[in-house]
Amino acid sequence: MNFWRIFIDRPVMTTVLVSATTLFGAFAFMNLPVNELPNVDFPTIQVTANLAGGNPDNMAETVATPLERQFSTIAGLDSMTSVSSAGSTRITLQFNLERDIDAAAQDVQTAISQAVRALPAQMDNAPQMRKMNPADSPILYLALTSKSVPMTTLNAFADNHISQRISTLPGVAQMMVFGSQKYAVRLYLDPNALAQRNLGIEDVSAALQKANSNLPSGTLDGRNQKFTVKTSGQLENAADFNSVVIAYANGTPVRLSDIGRAEDSVENNRAITWFNGERSIVLAVQRQPGANTVEVANNIRALLPEMRWQLPGDAKLEILFDRSEFIGESIHEVEFTLMLAILLVVLVVLGFLRNYTSTLIVAIVLPISLIGTFAAMHLLGYSLNNISLMALTLAVGFVVDDAIVVLENITRHMEMGKDRLTAAIEGTREIGFTVVSMTLSLVAVFIPIIFMGGILGRLFTEFAVTIGLAVLISGAVSLSLTPMLCSRFLQPGHRHGRLFDVFENLFKHVEAGYRASLAWSMHHRAVMLWLAAIILIVTVWLFVVVPKGFIPRQDTGQITGSTRADEGIVYEALVAKQRQITDIIMKNPNVAAVQSSAGQAGGGVTGSNVGRIIIRLKPKSQRRLSADEVIQELRQQTRGVEGMRLYLQNPPAINIGGQLSNAEFQLVLLGTDTGVLYQAAAELERLLRREDILQDVNSNLELRNPEIRVEIQRDRAAALGITPQQIQSTLYDAYGARRVTSIYGDSDQYAVLMQLDSQFQADINALNALHIKSANQQMVPLASVATFSSGVGPMSISHFGQLPAVTLSFNLAAGVSLGEATARVQEIAQKMLPAGVTTSLSGSAKTFQDSMTDLPILLLVTILVIYMILAILYEHFAHPVTILTALPLAGFGALIMLIIFHQDLNIFSFVGIILLVGLVKKNGIMMVDFAVAAQRDKNLSAIDAMTEACLVRFRPIMMTTLAAILATLPIALGYGAGAEARRPLGIAVVGGLLFSQFLTLYLTPAFYVSMERWSARWKKPS
Repeated sequence: MNFWRIFIDRPVMTTVLVSATTLFGAFAFMNLPVNELPNVDFPTIQVTANLAGGNPDNMAETVATPLERQFSTIAGLDSMTSVSSAGSTRITLQFNLERDIDAAAQDVQTAISQAVRALPAQMDNAPQMRKMNPADSPILYLALTSKSVPMTTLNAFADNHISQRISTLPGVAQMMVFGSQKYAVRLYLDPNALAQRNLGIEDVSAALQKANSNLPSGTLDGRNQKFTVKTSGQLENAADFNSVVIAYANGTPVRLSDIGRAEDSVENNRAITWFNGERSIVLAVQRQPGANTVEVANNIRALLPEMRWQLPGDAKLEILFDRSEFIGESIHEVEFTLMLAILLVVLVVLGFLRNYTSTLIVAIVLPISLIGTFAAMHLLGYSLNNISLMALTLAVGFVVDDAIVVLENITRHMEMGKDRLTAAIEGTREIGFTVVSMTLSLVAVFIPIIFMGGILGRLFTEFAVTIGLAVLISGAVSLSLTPMLCSRFLQPGHRHGRLFDVFENLFKHVEAGYRASLAWSMHHRAVMLWLAAIILIVTVWLFVVVPKGFIPRQDTGQITGSTRADEGIVYEALVAKQRQITDIIMKNPNVAAVQSSAGQAGGGVTGSNVGRIIIRLKPKSQRRLSADEVIQELRQQTRGVEGMRLYLQNPPAINIGGQLSNAEFQLVLLGTDTGVLYQAAAELERLLRREDILQDVNSNLELRNPEIRVEIQRDRAAALGITPQQIQSTLYDAYGARRVTSIYGDSDQYAVLMQLDSQFQADINALNALHIKSANQQMVPLASVATFSSGVGPMSISHFGQLPAVTLSFNLAAGVSLGEATARVQEIAQKMLPAGVTTSLSGSAKTFQDSMTDLPILLLVTILVIYMILAILYEHFAHPVTILTALPLAGFGALIMLIIFHQDLNIFSFVGIILLVGLVKKNGIMMVDFAVAAQRDKNLSAIDAMTEACLVRFRPIMMTTLAAILATLPIALGYGAGAEARRPLGIAVVGGLLFSQFLTLYLTPAFYVSMERWSARWKKPS
C-alpha cells in the first residue's frame, strides 16, 4: 500500500494544505513574543521588613524568626533564605517550578498576616512582599540628572511621575531607587540642654506629635450655606519645627530651637549615587519572574518621551542600560544564522543534484517546514528566543534530509528510464518507510528532554518541542509535497554545466575510493570492531577529563560590581573611596557609562560599608576587550585603592537562586552552633583565597563591626523607677533616627526624623550625656543605671531554611571550568570542616552539580528510547544496535572538538551531543533499511546487500551529512550577540558529524554483517 500516492494524485489538495500551513505559520511568526530565553524563572518572592535602629541580632530574633516559622508551612517552598542587618530583614522565598507565583503570593501574604502579632510593635509598617528575585539583574536602568534642579525635587519627580507610572506596567516587579534623596526634616537634639530643662527625649517626641497635626475639622451647616472648616495644624518645613513649643519652664516656653535644631534634609543621608561622575538618581526596573523582558522594556520606552517632556528645569532622563537591546541583537543574529544555514544547505543540494529544478523543490520544502513550525509554537505559547531559534537553525540541517532522500530516490528511478509520475510513485513507496523511521526516531531523541524536570527541563523543553515539530512537519511535507512537485516538474533528462561536471567527476572519484576501502573493511571486520571498541573506551575517558561548565558567559555589554569597605568605616571615607574606584573605571577606554553608589549595594539594599557599580561597555566594534577581559583589567587597575574591595561580575543569562552575593557561585555553610560555624567559615574562606583557580572569594560573614554594649544595672534602675524598656526606648529615640511624625504633602508623605546631634554620637563617651526621666520626673544620667563597653559584632545575620548560615561566594579564574572549581571547593571543605557544620552548593553551582548527574542519565534514556522505537519499526533486536553504532563515534568527535577549541562540556554542548544521537543514526537507517530490503527482495547475502546499500545510499548520506554540518557551522563559528552560548552546541554537533560521518560508512556495514552472521549462528539448530 502506498499511502503517500494520494498527495501525488491530488495536487490541488496538496497545494492548498501546504499553502494554509505556510499562511498560518507566517501569521504566527509576526505575533510571536520575543524574549532572550524561554521562561525558566523560579517563582520567587521577596519579603522585606524594616525597624529603624534595630541591630542585626535583634532583627534576626524578633523579625526574621517569626516570619520564617510561618513561611516554612507554605506548600511548594524550595528554599528560604534571610539576611538581617541593621534596621532591615530580607527574606527570599523560592518555590518549585510547578508552583503558580500568584497562588504562592497569596499564601505568603496570609503567612505575613498571621506573623504580624509576633513582630515588634515599634515597626512603622507591616512587612512588604514583592514577586521578584532579588538576585536577578534589573532589565533597565534610568538615570535622572540635573545641574540646577535640587536633588529632592528630582527625587519627587522620580517617585511621583516615573516610578508610579512604570510600576503599573505589566511584568514590572519593583522600581529600585539608587541615591534616593526624598525630602525629610531632621531634628538634632542636645542632651545637655534637655537635662537642664528636665526634659526627656520622649517628651520632645510627644510634643512634636501634638504640634504637627493633620486631622479633619468638620463642617459648619449654616442656614443658607455650608462651610468646610480648615485648621492650620500642619507643619511644613524645618523652620516651622524650630519654633514649636516643647514645654514650659518657669513660665517660659521652651522651643525646639532651644534644645536642638531642625534642618531640611533627606530621608536617607547615608546613600549617594553618581552617573558618569554627576550626582543623580538612578531607577532600576526589576521584572517579575516569567515576565517578557523585551515587552516590558518596550512598554517603558514608550513612556519616556512623555516623561522627558514633563521633566523639571534642565533635568535629563537617560537610559544607562537596557537588557532588551542585547536580546534584540541576539535574536537578529540567530535569525541571520538561520537564513545563512538555509542558503548553505540549498547550495549543498545544488552541488550534489546538479539540477536547478530539483534544488528549487528542496528550497521550497525547507522554508515551508520551518514556517509551519511557527504556527505550532504560537499554539503552544512559545516565544522567539535564542533557544527556539537555535533549534530551528539546527533543524535546517536535518529537516532537509527527508526531502533530499525522497528527491534523490525519485531521481534515481528516473535515471532507470521511468517517467516522472511513475518514478515519483515508486520512489516514494520505496523510501517511505525509511523516511518515517528517520523522522520518528529523530523525534524520539527529544522525548526524554520533554519529561526532564527542573530548570534544565524547563529551559530545553521548548528546544525539544520546537525541533521535534519541525522534524514532523518536514517528514509530512517531504512525503507529500516533494513527490507531488517531482511528478509535475522534474525533468527526466538534462545536461549539466561544466562546473557541475567537475563536481560530479570529483564525487565519482570519492565514490570509487569509498568502494575500494569499503571492500577492504568488509574483509577486515574484526579490525573495525576493535576500532569501535577502542573509540568507545576513549570516549568514556574523554567525558571524564573534559572541562565541565554550566551556562556559557555572554558579553551583554554590561558589568555589575559591588564594593565593600572595612566594617565601621565612616560615611565620608566610604564616599571618597567609592569615588576613587569610580574615577579609575571611567578612565578605562572600553567603558561607555558608569553608575556608582555609596551606601547602597545590589538590590538597592543599604549598608554602611557597601557600594554598587553598574558599567555599560562600549559596543563590541568600538572596544578591544570582551566583558570578561575588561573585568580582569579593572581588577588590576583598582587594586591600589586601600581599604576597599571591588567584586565584578559578567551577569549570567539565568540567575538561579535568590541570594544576593558579590560573586556568581555560592557555597552555603550551615550549623546550629554559631560560634563553631563562624570560626569554620572564616577558616574556609582563608583557605579558598589561596586557590589560584578561584577569584573574588568572599563571604557574607562580617564580624568586626564596632559595637557599644549597654549593660543595664537592673536593681539600680528599678530603685529609681526606670524600666529596661524605657532605657531601650530612650536609646532608640537618641540614636535610631526615629520617625516621630510626618509631613503630609500634596502627593506624598515626608518623614520627620529625630536623633541626638552628631557631636553627641562621636564615641562611647557620648553616652554619658544621655539622661532618662525617672518615675519621680527627675533626670537620671544613663551612666547611673547602665555600664558601657566596646566590642565587635556581626554586620548581618543570615539564615538558610531557618538555620544559621554563612554563604561563601567565588568566581572562576580565567580558563578554569566550573567543574574543576566546585570539586576543589568541596574537597577543601570536606577536609577541614568540623562535625556539626554542613555544606551545600547553592544557586548556579548546585544546579550545575545536579546537571552533571542528570544529563548522562538523560543521554542513556534517549539511546534506550531510540533503540525501542527502532526495534518496533524493524521488528528486530539486532538492527537497532547496528544503527546506533555511530553514537560513540559522534560522542568522540564532539568531545575532541570541545577540547581543541577550549570549550566546556556545558548544558548547551551536552544537548548538542544528545542531538547527535538523532543526527548520526540516520546514516545507519538508510543503509540498514536498504540492506534488509535487498536481502528480502533480491535474496542477497548480508555482505552483498550491505555493500550495495552503502554504494546506493552514499550520495544521500554525503548530502544530508554535509547539509547538517553546513547548517550548524554558522552556530559553531559563533559571531554576533549571544554567540558565546550557542558556540559550544555548534562545535559539539559539527565535531560529532565530521568524525562519525567518516567512520560510520565503515563501522556500520561491519557491524551489520557481523550481527547477521551471529544471528544466523544463533538460529542454527544445535
